[in-house]
Amino acid sequence: MKFNELGLSSTLLSAIERSGFEEATPIQAETIPLGLQGKDVIGQAQTGTGKTAAFGLPMLEKIDAGKRILQGLVVAPTRELAIQTQEELFRLGRDKKIRVQAVYGGADIGRQIKGLKDNPHIVVGTPGRLIDHINRRTLKLGTVELLVLDEADEMLNMGFLEDIEKIISQVPSERQTLLFSATMPPAIKNIGVKFMRDPEHVKIKAKEMTADLIDQFYVRSKDYEKFDVMTRLLDVQSPDLTIVFGRTKRRVDELARGLEARGYKAEGIHGDLSQQKRMSVLRSFKNGNLDILVATDVAARGLDISGVTHVYNYDIPQDPESYVHRIGRTGRAGKGGMSVTFVTPNEMGYLHVIESLTKKRMSPLRPPTEKEAFHGKLGLAMESVGEKLEQNGLDKYLASAEVLLEKYSAQDLAALLLKTISKDPEDAVPVKITPERPLPSPKSGGFNKNKRHSSGGNRQRKDGRSSQYRGKNNKNSGGSSSGNGSYNKGKKNYSSKRSNDKGRGFVIREKGNN
Repeated sequence: MKFNELGLSSTLLSAIERSGFEEATPIQAETIPLGLQGKDVIGQAQTGTGKTAAFGLPMLEKIDAGKRILQGLVVAPTRELAIQTQEELFRLGRDKKIRVQAVYGGADIGRQIKGLKDNPHIVVGTPGRLIDHINRRTLKLGTVELLVLDEADEMLNMGFLEDIEKIISQVPSERQTLLFSATMPPAIKNIGVKFMRDPEHVKIKAKEMTADLIDQFYVRSKDYEKFDVMTRLLDVQSPDLTIVFGRTKRRVDELARGLEARGYKAEGIHGDLSQQKRMSVLRSFKNGNLDILVATDVAARGLDISGVTHVYNYDIPQDPESYVHRIGRTGRAGKGGMSVTFVTPNEMGYLHVIESLTKKRMSPLRPPTEKEAFHGKLGLAMESVGEKLEQNGLDKYLASAEVLLEKYSAQDLAALLLKTISKDPEDAVPVKITPERPLPSPKSGGFNKNKRHSSGGNRQRKDGRSSQYRGKNNKNSGGSSSGNGSYNKGKKNYSSKRSNDKGRGFVIREKGNN
């Protein structure tokens, strides 16, 4: 459905066109008309389906820019999502001169107070920082007409239920409420019953949530093998922009350091980093100064980064919904993508439940050998040499080059250049990643595809209390299969094949079953 069929004003349609949006996503097409009618809405859809515009456009349409009072409030689970929401609302509402202020922890509260005194039309904030401003009386919600709870299930998982209820209690009862959530646990339904008026429930079906444009693969390997297997895949697939998901903060730190030691442009983000550091890393990644972003699920939740071609699940998620969120970082805006999930033998049960949820089987992937990875590196090095030669600017080096050619052969010099650029695998820095405790077997009752699970993480609240939240950074391992590309296992005949498409790697084909 086209945006001009949804009843939006010409001012907003111009902003939408300028932003590059063409057709409304399913959640947008169903939610925007209801929002414009003033109805309360519960929208159930995955990250990456365009929820910000789904609630943002009705909100911007209803804002009276001539009234310098707070009219809209958006509550988001993370700082990154709050910032991105603020930026998108500002971009879409610029022609209407809508003022949007973001408030979140880890940033200068004095500057936020100054911004709030300037009477923004919309405030976007995280629960903890919104409560801080409410307690300081620097934020008064008595004039809010439209309330949005974004990623509501994530906020509940992070222990924000009491904060959300306190925030809602400060908003007038005569308001419109839009709630968005990837899943619909009982606590979310209770919010709908308690704080919403006959809400319309918009649910995007599972087949629409599945990323059909994403090629999904898995690799079986033991935990201690995964890092070397992953780096060989990186060398062969040569992804343009990559996100690697780790289960824990420690895992993210170790992976980022290990990748950097091996010569990759990589950095990690997780909740223990300062806001300034996290934003700096994200900026570098978006600008192309980093090739690999290593992240926990919570840190990457809601990130909208275009151009991601590959997602590597270093640890398989315990919660299958998290898998959909992870791979949704790629395959956006009609473009293809690829995901590779590492699985240890005892975690295959989790893999099968994920396949059941996404309604799509993952293809087994044979990791490349060291020799194949080395050839992949050489190919990239030769491409790099060609690109640098095209840039020219070599005149001032020609005289020295003549001197070298008198002493050494051109072939030896070219070989040295390739060795320097590609980094000889024999010189690779040893990297040891601390093993993680295996996930419990799904058959043991430790797994429910309809329920989120705790990884035992604690979130420290601002009042000093420690609240349990269900972490989604999960453990896994991927499996490395050795061999020359084809082998027999029982009645199945496997053969490996190097795809001609960049970024695919080595697919294990199962006879009689594509």
